[in-house]
Amino acid sequence: MKQISNTAKAIAPSATLAIDNLAKQMKAEGIDVIGFGAGEPDFATPDNIKLAGIAAINNNQTKYTASAGIAPLKKAISNYLKTAFGLEYDPGDICVSNGAKTCVYTVLMALLNPGDEVILPAPYWVTYAEAIKLNGGVPVIVETKEEEQFKLSPESLRDAITDKTKCLILASPSNPTGAVYTKEELIALSKVVLEKDIYVIADEIYCSLTYGQEFFSFAAISDEIKERTILINGVSKSYSMTGWRIGYTASNKEIASVISNCLSHMTGSPSTISQYAALEAISGDQSQVELMRRAFDKRRQYFVQKVAEIDGVSCVEPAGAFYIYMNIKPQIGRTLYGEKINNSEDFASVLLKNALVAVVPGTAFGMDGYVRWSYATSMENIVEGLNRLEKFLKGQC
Repeated sequence: MKQISNTAKAIAPSATLAIDNLAKQMKAEGIDVIGFGAGEPDFATPDNIKLAGIAAINNNQTKYTASAGIAPLKKAISNYLKTAFGLEYDPGDICVSNGAKTCVYTVLMALLNPGDEVILPAPYWVTYAEAIKLNGGVPVIVETKEEEQFKLSPESLRDAITDKTKCLILASPSNPTGAVYTKEELIALSKVVLEKDIYVIADEIYCSLTYGQEFFSFAAISDEIKERTILINGVSKSYSMTGWRIGYTASNKEIASVISNCLSHMTGSPSTISQYAALEAISGDQSQVELMRRAFDKRRQYFVQKVAEIDGVSCVEPAGAFYIYMNIKPQIGRTLYGEKINNSEDFASVLLKNALVAVVPGTAFGMDGYVRWSYATSMENIVEGLNRLEKFLKGQC
């Protein structure tokens, strides 16, 4: 029998989904596990959005659409980008697809030739590196520093660029660290981008979830930067619509055309029902977005305060998204509950087995010595989960 694809065999499974699935399986078996793995808001999708989806079904809006999305949604996205960030995009510059993850993959497909290098600051979202490899590219990992808030510096970016570099993936706010780049920091990076003439894939899916720091879109720096930037965004995080699977890209017309062509063969079109729900999300009442943001902020503040009180772990205060990237380096080399902790995977495994708390090891994000907690869960779960962590570290489980 002939071998299957070596490229496909080399792709690692999503660690975040694997942890979440394991936690759900344990719960189904009656085990009192608390899951902090998935980046999924615990709030219900707002009622006005759900009603829009129901109306689409009742109005028989259930057929195929254009591969890059329905015209009203693309226009609404265009209006949103102008109102929120001052960015001028025609509806034809917008491509709607089945979630931001599909957008990442399709943008890389549109940009990369075999062997092209993509600069990827670590820690990074688990899918980036695998999506680069699936599209024939080469991830060039640039490790950031905790003392610099896990942000890429212009000097590190410049040093990583070669004649094979095609683009940089820049996530702000960041998954897994919650780092948010300031306008000044983005301008400094943009100078290197222009100097070296590379593209930037700007993942801004968490743009509505910042705390005490204003979000600034990378494409808003200048027209020259906008021409080289492909924005990725969507409705999953801000509107608690993860299962509706709607994301979008904004780019220059040439790239948008290529993305649209790719989507026509890959996905056909996004769910029609979900698109009409997303139209309501983006153009309708926004009050629920702010209520959810405030709830996340309250959880964030508690999380940071409680971690500071627990010996043996620490964290940088995140400015956006809904993650804590916890430093567990003091635990590396210890023996906990009869098991040697050699890395973050060992720590996460022993924590799950003994404290019944599920977190994602930092190795999944390209930087060991840390674990990621999602605070997109109830305050009750957060309080109990951190109490369990404290007891776990004291050997009291």
